Parts: sequence; C-alpha cells; structure tokens
Amino acid sequence: MNIKENSANIVSISRIFVAFVAIGLLYFKTTEAYIASVVLTGIAFSMDAVDGYLARKFGQASQVGAVLDIMGDRIVEAIYWVVFAVMGWLPIIFPIICITRAFVTDNIRSVALTKGMTPFGMQSTEWGKFICASKFMKTTYAVAKVAAYILLIVAYIPGLEVGVAGVIRQTAVILAWIAIIFCIVRGIPVVAESGKLFK
Repeated sequence: MNIKENSANIVSISRIFVAFVAIGLLYFKTTEAYIASVVLTGIAFSMDAVDGYLARKFGQASQVGAVLDIMGDRIVEAIYWVVFAVMGWLPIIFPIICITRAFVTDNIRSVALTKGMTPFGMQSTEWGKFICASKFMKTTYAVAKVAAYILLIVAYIPGLEVGVAGVIRQTAVILAWIAIIFCIVRGIPVVAESGKLFK
C-alpha cells in the first residue's frame, strides 16, 4: 500500500487505536494515566480534522475515505460513551442513544452509497445540508463532544480537589447532554430524507 496516497485513510484508522489507548489508561487509576488519557483524547479527535485536511490537500477524497472517516467517528464516539457509562460517570442512555442513532443513520447511508451518493451528499434539502454537513454544525457538535470527554476524564483524576472536581464534572455533564442532543438532531435529516432512496 502506498502510504502517501493513503495518508488520510491511515490517519482515520490510526485514531481509533489512539482512542483505545486513551480509554485503556482510565483503568490504571493514577494521575499520570489520566493526564495521558486527556492528551491522547485530544490527539484522537484532532486526527479527525487531520484526515480531512490530508484528503483535500492530496486529492484523496473518495467514498472509501468517507466510509472510513464515519466508521472512525462512530467507533471512537461509542467507546467513550460506553466506558463513561460503565464507570458510572454518565447514565447508560448516552451510549444507547449514540449507538442506536449510528445504526439507523449508517444503514441509511449505506443504501445511499449503493446509489452513488456520498454519506453526506445524500442530503438534498437546504436544512438537511445545514444540519448534517455544515461546518458550523459539525464544529459545534465536535467541540461539545470533545470538551465533555476531556472534562469528564479531568474531573475524575485521582487526587483532584473535591470542590474543583465537582464543578468540572457538572460542566462536563452539561456538555455531554448538549453533544448527545446534537447527535440526535444531526440524525433527523438522514431519516427524514431517506424515503427517496427506496423509491
């Protein structure tokens, strides 16, 4: 495989493993492990922007790349919600919503791919394009999600002062709710516009 010609896809796949390491560190229950987890979480989500940049810069945009990008998003997002729920940091409803929405939207998008559309290109209405594909919606969702993940980890750093941890935890939970609401809202146009795929 030519690394230069597939650099964007390599980054898309690599960030999954970076996220796995970040999550794994949470089970060590040490200050150093949690700080490393915060850093790796930031890197994992930064890589999502890097793969898009590389795809545009080197002309590597493709259906395969789009699928790998979404797959990476789904895996990384799901493992954080699941592990946070398992640890008791968030209610179980978070991973349930995330995974259900992923199954629904990604199955619809897989049908769109068979008809020659890109995952985000299937949106034909202006409101659908704005909610699913606009830079504003993507960025706002990403920032709320990453901030929630990082702050949740920071809030549970062993030895952190209780009062400070409580404030950080509350902020993280608010951001988590904002992120999960965005998750639901960004799936609505996919479902609403799916009828045309089955005619």
